[in-house]
Amino acid sequence: MQYKHLFFDLDHTLWDFEANSRQTLNQLYDTLDLAARGITDFDLFHKQYIVHNDKLWDRYRNGYIKVDELRWKRMWLTLLDFRIGDEPLARRMGDQFLDALPTRKILFPYTPEILSYLKGKGYQLHLITNGFQKTQHSKLQYSGLSGYFGEVITSEGSNSLKPHKEIFEYAFRVTGADPATSIMLGDSIEVDIQGAINAGIDQVYVNHLGVAPSIQPTYTVSSLKELEEIF
Repeated sequence: MQYKHLFFDLDHTLWDFEANSRQTLNQLYDTLDLAARGITDFDLFHKQYIVHNDKLWDRYRNGYIKVDELRWKRMWLTLLDFRIGDEPLARRMGDQFLDALPTRKILFPYTPEILSYLKGKGYQLHLITNGFQKTQHSKLQYSGLSGYFGEVITSEGSNSLKPHKEIFEYAFRVTGADPATSIMLGDSIEVDIQGAINAGIDQVYVNHLGVAPSIQPTYTVSSLKELEEIF
């Protein structure tokens, strides 16, 4: 067995962030009656949220903003697109979103099956995620994935972020993993794959969306089941 420690990303790789966040935003849209505030098209509201969330996460990863700013400003900027300049509402939405999101349970197809398969073959499974500590642990608990992973390495816990190599070095120390027998599995070329390259370990690009990679990963799969062909 070439690899011993398998480091997974969580969001967009195992846990379907897009589906779960859409479900959560829809709940907020209804409970806060945003239609009465002039946001009559939920699909457009969701689309604008994704735009702002992606931009703010990029700024957060690069150290330009702090966690708290990310949490509420993605709502604030989305509301501004609909000419609603209500900061208390944006902050309330940010809090309620983070409370509800981790309770969602939509996983990518074959997630529990592939994790059971890998554990059954003796691999040590861990997570390296840029998500928030409390939020990510809650996602694992509610979706039934907690028992599969030995260590959950978050950006908050490690004081670093993928693609920086420091979060990987922290993960190696915590898990006792040897980089030579470690591999990273994730959906993002810029964050997961480049991060693993920076840390000097092999990579599996989990390409759910069929996006052509800008760099060549060690392996590429289009579904989680295809991991059985590698491990």
